[in-house]
Amino acid sequence: MIESGFWRSPLAAARAVAAIALALAALSTPGFLSQPSLLSLLTTVSFIGCVAVGMTLITISGNIMSFSLGALVGATAMVFILTVNFGGVVFGFAATLAFAALTNAVQGFVIGAVRANPIIVSIAATALIYGVAEAFAESGAIYAAAGRDYGIFRGKMIGLPIEFVVLIGAAAVAQFLLSCTVFGRNLIMSGSSLAAAETLGLRTWRTVTGAYLWAGLFAGLAGIMLAIRYDSASMSYGIGYEYNAMAAVLVGGTAIKGGEGSALRTLIGALVIATIEAMLLLRGFRQEWQFLLAGVIVLAMVALQTRGGRD
Repeated sequence: MIESGFWRSPLAAARAVAAIALALAALSTPGFLSQPSLLSLLTTVSFIGCVAVGMTLITISGNIMSFSLGALVGATAMVFILTVNFGGVVFGFAATLAFAALTNAVQGFVIGAVRANPIIVSIAATALIYGVAEAFAESGAIYAAAGRDYGIFRGKMIGLPIEFVVLIGAAAVAQFLLSCTVFGRNLIMSGSSLAAAETLGLRTWRTVTGAYLWAGLFAGLAGIMLAIRYDSASMSYGIGYEYNAMAAVLVGGTAIKGGEGSALRTLIGALVIATIEAMLLLRGFRQEWQFLLAGVIVLAMVALQTRGGRD
């Protein structure tokens, strides 16, 4: 009976086992519970988490994942530095968030209205973003003007890194959209069954476009925070973020087929991914191992969701 119940809920069993293993591994990692390590963990999860929160909306819409969000992070960081140098911090925020949202919304429109394959569209968008960015940054990096003051957007708030406070706000907004708005209801309906949603009269292309727009906005926040943190920007800033975000979304329990998910659970998933990365770093593993582990987590969660759907 126990074995039968275990396999009826492979995802729940896997999460329970993984949570115990992760807690034991974290506690046994030298230096993990030190204040600098924990602050670094919260900062790292902020960048991953903002991208993952946006990815959650795309996945719930039934369009699986977007491989271009990592490139968008790097591009928005560069746009932010350029616009801040030109017109100041307020102008930089407004222009950069508008750029990120509209760039991603175009992808959503193509996918929602034309019914293009979301994976192909995201791959094409990634190539375009990198190509345009390279044309505008021949040296590969852009630097902020000397002495630039970002006000409250650098440092801590209530003892927490400002980046983590931004992440909490982004997750709260995304969860509000999903739970308390018509857009969220339409998003879940479209992801559950596009044909059924259209039969009910929903303009699904608007919903899909909206999901991509919000995902671009949240990814833009990650790019802005990275630019502020390092006073510079390059396309390398976003490398690997899309894979970590995918892992966080799936670990958080969002259905890869669409129609079900939670931004708050994705936040927990992002914390899990960031904790694993922190442990690997403290144990001396190179970044390549972080990418490898993210890929393994994605494959494992896809396999478990597939098995769970068949049972």
